[in-house]
Amino acid sequence: MVMASKWKAQLVALLGLGLLLALPAQADYGAARWPKVQSVEQANVTLRQVEQERALVQDQFAEAERVCYGRFFVNACLSDAKEVRRKALAVLRAAEVDAEHFKRADSVEKRDAELAERARKDAEEEAQHAAQPPRAPKVVDDTPRPPPVAGPVVDREARHAEKLKKLEAQDAANAGKRAENVVNFERKQQESQRRQAEVARKKAENEAKQAAKAEAEQRKAEAAKRQ
Repeated sequence: MVMASKWKAQLVALLGLGLLLALPAQADYGAARWPKVQSVEQANVTLRQVEQERALVQDQFAEAERVCYGRFFVNACLSDAKEVRRKALAVLRAAEVDAEHFKRADSVEKRDAELAERARKDAEEEAQHAAQPPRAPKVVDDTPRPPPVAGPVVDREARHAEKLKKLEAQDAANAGKRAENVVNFERKQQESQRRQAEVARKKAENEAKQAAKAEAEQRKAEAAKRQ
């Protein structure tokens, strides 16, 4: 009975050792691999490496799960694999936090330096303005000035105004002529209409005389035939 119990304990130990040996080899994620960040460039490199190795940890855990599900002690195997993943991710997260903190601190430091430099320049400008003597007030000359002498522009405007006056006078004179022409045209048109009416009347009279003469000659000819 004692021998059987001892044999079972040895079997469990051997099986446990086999499970651990079957797990994929984990990379060394110890803190020694991630020295404290000292520059922005180093912080950027660290963040890229953390991203790559975090993906590698997840891949290794997936492979460990696959191996564990093929073993007898599945839960124990999965627990060991999860613990390895947890420790690795914790180390990576610590390195990531350190790099991000350094970048934020560097940004704040640069911004503070820019603000300080701007404040220094503003103070220098104010000091320079204060050191300059005050400007003398501008004297306004209220002496009346003679009217400006007509220049080329004024002469050109005067000539243009004179030309407009002449055109207006010509238009007024032409307006009277145009009215007279209209009256003459209407009078000539009326005379033409009277002449046309007179010609038509005379033509009608001549035609009537010719018709009467022809009729008289015809009657005369008929009377001669009857005799």
